[in-house]
Amino acid sequence: MERHRQAVRLVSATVRSLFERSEPYRIWHGSTNSTRPPHQKAGARVVDISGLREVLSVDAASRTALVEPNVPMDRLVESTLPHGLVPPVVMEFPGITAGGGFAGTAGESSSFRHGYFDETVRSVEMVLPDGEVVTARPDRGDEYEDLFRGAAGALGTLGTTTLLELQLVEAKKFVRTTYRRTSSVGEAVRVIREECAAEKGNDYVDGILFSKDHGVIVTGKMTDDLPSEDEHVQTFSHPWDPWFYMHVRDITKALPSSSSSSSTSSSSSSSSSSPSEGTVTEYIPLAEYLFRYDRGGFWVGQAAFDYFKPVPFTRFFRWFLDDFLHTRMLYRALHGSGESARFIVQDIGMPYESAEPFINYVSDELAIWPLWLCPLKTPSGPSFHPHLRQRQPEPPVSSSSSGKEKEKEKGKRTFDEMLNIGVWGWGPSDRQAFVRANRALERRVDELGGTKWLYAHTYYPAPEFWRVYGSGQQKQRYEALRRKYLATSLPSVYDKVSVKVDNADAVTTSWKPWLKSLWPIGGLWGIWKSIQSKDYLLHRRATWRWRGGDDGVKTRKAKEA
Repeated sequence: MERHRQAVRLVSATVRSLFERSEPYRIWHGSTNSTRPPHQKAGARVVDISGLREVLSVDAASRTALVEPNVPMDRLVESTLPHGLVPPVVMEFPGITAGGGFAGTAGESSSFRHGYFDETVRSVEMVLPDGEVVTARPDRGDEYEDLFRGAAGALGTLGTTTLLELQLVEAKKFVRTTYRRTSSVGEAVRVIREECAAEKGNDYVDGILFSKDHGVIVTGKMTDDLPSEDEHVQTFSHPWDPWFYMHVRDITKALPSSSSSSSTSSSSSSSSSSPSEGTVTEYIPLAEYLFRYDRGGFWVGQAAFDYFKPVPFTRFFRWFLDDFLHTRMLYRALHGSGESARFIVQDIGMPYESAEPFINYVSDELAIWPLWLCPLKTPSGPSFHPHLRQRQPEPPVSSSSSGKEKEKEKGKRTFDEMLNIGVWGWGPSDRQAFVRANRALERRVDELGGTKWLYAHTYYPAPEFWRVYGSGQQKQRYEALRRKYLATSLPSVYDKVSVKVDNADAVTTSWKPWLKSLWPIGGLWGIWKSIQSKDYLLHRRATWRWRGGDDGVKTRKAKEA
């Protein structure tokens, strides 16, 4: 803990010095999961907090962990599992950090129960823009409650997070995972909402739409038990394992819709299946489930094969190139190559009633498949997180409650339900057409009452951005917090997320971006940058990966076409 205090004192002194000289600065974390153009981050002084990357303690009695902001999800899980605990919300990419989950937006397949990642944070230590170090909690009456609420999702524009206290929950050995086939967009949206009901008892819910007539809703329940000693365990972290989305597609393609009364032959998978119900069930070790999308980055890793077209997208080459096909390496290559300027990576939070029209729009206008579906419990009212812009009425306070009970009920946060739709695929190669496609997407999202994740390319003009994200007095509250905590010299959320189209066009006239635009120079440069990072060693050394043989259980190598 003393090492941590010394590091924070250094950060504090550096920030105070810059504040006194009125110099703008940005924070260097050591890595990023943003797809925003890197040139937008140039030109400011850097405060390096990349050394704050340790899990300081795990308290099994209180089910909490003290972690520094640059602790990635895989190291966090490796630290908590020996205590029989796991974070309630674990971002599916191992390299996403705890600090990034708090300052950004992180909603995953457990978020229909637990909300965004910041809802599982009990306190944060922050260095304010004048160098003062404070601890903020979400509790009513806490001196810095407004700072905690305002900083969640505000992308570090109110201060620098240096420590988080996380709530943990009981972990179990496996996730009993069920794949439920659907045959229409409407059915998929209906089923995923049904699976979020409390009586279903699910710990995890998400879905994949491979097309309008092939969707799969994936539900998971943590368990320590297998139905028999001979039950196989499915893994996704080893080089010869299938990529998760391909595995789901292949074992469900022969199944009928779960709502169909017809009976068809079952999948060739050795997993237990009920074809009349349109489901397949298998057992996945917990950490393997949490990071099941790491290899291939959901399905966008296939874009690397699209780029290097002479390399076939076969199981052999996915095995042979496995070091390059984990999300840490893919992000390094994406930024190094400059290909993020041609790839649409957008996460959209939509009201359930708008989900089908939006998916139809993506299909008709962008022809991007698959799509990811993730149900979310989102905060009611203003937020930089995706949220329902038409706030649902809060439940009434019972007239029979006592004064203290009424005050407690009023203080409770209320939540709404919505659906995250992940839209990830190639966009137009022409720069102007790419921007137009993204702007058209933003307008359609706005028309349907949705909001975007802000980690991605964002092209809103300032008035439109603040109309979408600053409604319900959010802008006024946010600006008041910036004044109160002396953060007006820092970039605002809009300053950080808005892609400066004019600047981007100016940058592309220089020789380096022009050279990288020539195939295959950009791709090879991206590979070289990813190799330099040595991030491939992090996966090779990961201790969360299922090694097999535990309790006499054998690991199944799934059949793959």
